[in-house]
This record gives sequence, C-alpha cells and structure tokens, in this order.
Amino acid sequence: MTSEVPPETPTEAPAVKPSDTPAGAPATTPAGASVAPPPASSPVPSSDARERERRHAQRAEGWSIVWMLVALLVWGWFAFLMLADYGPEYDGRAVCRGPLVGPLPEGRRCEDAWRAWPALLGVLALATLTTVTAAATTVYAKVLTRLAHRDRPSVPLSEGPGAPSRG
Repeated sequence: MTSEVPPETPTEAPAVKPSDTPAGAPATTPAGASVAPPPASSPVPSSDARERERRHAQRAEGWSIVWMLVALLVWGWFAFLMLADYGPEYDGRAVCRGPLVGPLPEGRRCEDAWRAWPALLGVLALATLTTVTAAATTVYAKVLTRLAHRDRPSVPLSEGPGAPSRG
C-alpha cells in the first residue's frame, strides 16, 4: 500500500506588498482582509538621530579648529623663514638676512636648506593646503550645525532678541 501525502494547504494568506496595489487603494490579502499601509515616515528625525547629528557637527567643528591651528602654525613657520635673520652672528646680529627682508645672501656661510626657494615654495604650498582644508572643514561644520538644528521652530526676525523695538 502506498501512502500519498495530501497537498499542503496554506494556513495564512501571503501578504500583498503595498507597491502591488494601485495608489490610493487599500491593500488586501487573497482572503479579502485589508492590510494597513505602512506609516508614512515622519519629516522630524528622532531624538537619537538629532543627538547623533549634533555630535557629528561638534566633532566636525573640533576638527575645523584643529585645521585652523595647523594652518596658523604653518603660516607662522613660513613667515619666520621669510623674515628672520639667520646664520653666524657678528657683533650681536646675524649676518644673513631673511629672503624677504634683505638682498639675496652671497657666499657659503649664508647657505641654508630651509631658506632656499624650493623649500620656501614647499612650505608655502603646505600653508595653502592647510588653509584650504581648514576653510572647507569650517564650512562643513557650519552646514552640519545648521542641519542639526533645522527642526527647531524659527523666531521671526521682528520678534527676535536683536529686533528693533516698536515703541
């Protein structure tokens, strides 16, 4: 005697995707039961998302400050190399003048690898690069800060703390 397995009968009707139904029509299962459409996403982010955005904005602002300090340090180094006197001292004063201050030094005693023009142009390029990075990071931090606070209700200019009085 052979045993036949009866065909399986589904116990639950498969759910219909909302994208399978026309717009505006309620989604139904094959059994005829209505399926509620998924809730619309809220335009206001959750408090966790807002807090994460604020932390990210603060971190970007910290990096912008670091890049500003690095840029100032490199510009200071470049100014020192261009303006400061160097070399052996004679009568309490350095013999060689900075490349921007005095005439180009002649002779071996004023040769300095950092005062040569290729090195000075390299430091200038580094100063420019750090300045551009600092400016871009600052703009990025400001944008993130504004985006993190975008859900706050805005106060009209005529009612703000700096508004002119009407009396």
